[in-house]
Amino acid sequence: MAKIESVCVFCGSKFGNDPAWARAADRLGILLAEAGIRLVYGGGRIGLMGAVAQSVMRAGGRVSGVIPDFMIKLEVADTGITDLVVVDSMHERKRRMFELADGFVVLPGGLGTLDETFEIVTWKQLRQHSKPIVVLNVNGYWSPFADLVRAIVAGGFAHPAVADLFTLVDAPEQVLPALRAAPAVDERVLTSHL
Repeated sequence: MAKIESVCVFCGSKFGNDPAWARAADRLGILLAEAGIRLVYGGGRIGLMGAVAQSVMRAGGRVSGVIPDFMIKLEVADTGITDLVVVDSMHERKRRMFELADGFVVLPGGLGTLDETFEIVTWKQLRQHSKPIVVLNVNGYWSPFADLVRAIVAGGFAHPAVADLFTLVDAPEQVLPALRAAPAVDERVLTSHL
């Protein structure tokens, strides 16, 4: 695994109902800054995404946000971060965040976070990248996601090795070690059904 210098964090533009999720976002931001790892994220100043970005900034780290132009017009962009990239569409946003990141971390979030997570895991399954993906399962938020992946395997739609496309952890302190220890992609996740 190449050195991890930047991590893209997918997470909610709301805080959600569990205060532990905001605490995890704040702690993750501190850990990233202390490790000298640049945060790449969706560029917003609200919800968990704003919390993780502000935590990195307060701890002296670097933050690159990527936001579509229409969201600037809604005034949710954080202009106080290290670097804010404005793009034309949500598709371009995801592509640019992918290009800027050496790995991915998923915090709790809504449909957008789920979309980003499935896409980056699918790209890895299709061998379009081999970057590590860590899902931070604070208080079991992402357990249904892991259950769904198991159901996909049990239903015969994927090889069991798809479970290794991402790593599920319970605490922010486990994220960086999990990123560094992520297993290589098993070729069978793509070739077993071709």
